[in-house]
Amino acid sequence: MSLLQPVVDKIGNLPLSQAIAESAYLFPAFESAHVLALGIVFGSIAAVDLRLLNLRLTDQSVLSLTKRLLPFTWIAFVGAVITGLLMFIADPGRYLENLPFQLKFLLLALAGVNMAINHFFVSRNMDQWGQPGHSTGAAKISGGISLLLWTLIIFAGRWIGFS
Repeated sequence: MSLLQPVVDKIGNLPLSQAIAESAYLFPAFESAHVLALGIVFGSIAAVDLRLLNLRLTDQSVLSLTKRLLPFTWIAFVGAVITGLLMFIADPGRYLENLPFQLKFLLLALAGVNMAINHFFVSRNMDQWGQPGHSTGAAKISGGISLLLWTLIIFAGRWIGFS
C-alpha cells in the first residue's frame, strides 16, 4: 500500500473523514443506511434471479419483472455506494488492508461482469423467451451465479467489521 499511502492519508485527513470517524452517530447511521440499501439491492436482484431460475414469480415475464424492479435496484445501489464511501473515508487505510473488504470488491466486480454478460448476451432476446414460466439455460446459469455472488458479497461485507 506504500504507493497509495499519500492518497490514503489525504482522504483520512479530510474534515468530513475525521468528523465521521470521531462521531458517535455518523458512522452507525451510514452503516444502517448501507445495510438498508443493500437489502433493497439484494432483494430486487434475488427476485429477478429466482425468476430466471424459474423458482419464483413464474407467472410473470422476466422482462416485466426486470422493468419494475430495476429502478429500485439502481437507486438503492447508488445509496449503497454513497454510504459505503462515507464509511470508507472514516478509515481508508484500515479498509484497504482488510481482506474481507478486498474480497467484497472482487465479488462486486464479478457480479458486474456477470450482469454485463447477462445484459449483452444472455438477455438480448428476452422479449422472445421471457414469457411467464420460461427462461433459457444460460439465463438460469446467470441467475444462479448472480444469486451466489450477491450472497457472498453480503457475507464479505458483514465480515469486514469483524476483521
